Amino acid sequence: MPEILHIDLFFFFINPFFCIFPFVTPCVLIKKCHSFNEKEIMRIDDFTVCATNYIEFLKEEGRYATAHVYKNALRSFTQFCGTPTVTFSQLNRESLKQYAGYLLDNHLKLNTISTYMRMLRCIYNKGVELEQAKYIPHLFRDVYTGVDTRQKRALPVRELKTLLYKDPRSKSLRRTQAIACLLFQFCGMPFVDLAHLERGNLEDGLLKYNRIKTSTSMTVEVLDITIKAMHQLYGGSSLHIPGRPDYLFHILSGQYGRKEERGYIEYQSALRRFNNQLKRLAKRLHISSPVSSYTFRHSWATTAKHLGVPIEMISESLGHKSIKTTQIYLKGFELSEKTKVNRKNCMYVLNYGGKMSL
Repeated sequence: MPEILHIDLFFFFINPFFCIFPFVTPCVLIKKCHSFNEKEIMRIDDFTVCATNYIEFLKEEGRYATAHVYKNALRSFTQFCGTPTVTFSQLNRESLKQYAGYLLDNHLKLNTISTYMRMLRCIYNKGVELEQAKYIPHLFRDVYTGVDTRQKRALPVRELKTLLYKDPRSKSLRRTQAIACLLFQFCGMPFVDLAHLERGNLEDGLLKYNRIKTSTSMTVEVLDITIKAMHQLYGGSSLHIPGRPDYLFHILSGQYGRKEERGYIEYQSALRRFNNQLKRLAKRLHISSPVSSYTFRHSWATTAKHLGVPIEMISESLGHKSIKTTQIYLKGFELSEKTKVNRKNCMYVLNYGGKMSL
């Protein structure tokens, strides 16, 4: 009873506040209110409040992309539960298995399902640490939280060549093609890194930058065949706004800082626009395989593998911190190629030291 009374009194005092200041969210109030114990306040909304607090924390850190994924995961699970908010008690092994089935029924890919499950697990673990959630051993054991390496995004070489170099006979699609060329020719550079390159990153024919995702220091030499595509993307105003990014290519406006929320929104808009244009380009050039901004990163890695480049070199060129990450990118060899290797190995052993009767 004391706990129920405490919660009733808490809402009694807070509700008038929200009527007067509807723009103030419970999340903000929890951060600002020091007269209440954080653990007691979080009992009101449990999982939803914990997740919302963490999303706000990520935004304050400038990690808008990560916050966006957590927000999508929270929205998805809340829709599945069919309740305005979610409590930690609604997380159990049976409900998680049902949620996984719900996502599959909605045609989500395994890697997306894994991402959502890992987001839920992270919030649950934070709830356990704050003693808001009961610890349940192996809570996520029955749901998929791994990486599905079967989802390959690399293009066959013939389609890749067509997509990168065949003239689409359209000014806008030529610009899209130029971006695609740079993504591939800069060692499979991610779109986010290309979009945020600044003029200061290019010096004496070398691109020196830090990856947005991992902060890994990268150096890429500009090839002769790359210069044409680079010139197609130069443009926009030559006037640089002091204190703002001086972007190398005219993909982002440079009006907002990378860690500003408006800068993140502008980047997301540019990424969607590129992916939509890329699909138009593929359709114009009769490419049947699915394409996205990450197609060229996976294709670069797979092409290097087929050329016999050591995986260590591929991993370093991509800026991966682990070879395990690189292996996820690599498309498997075709059966005919594996058969050729198998035949070569068998014949080598059979013929070693001269033929012998069998």
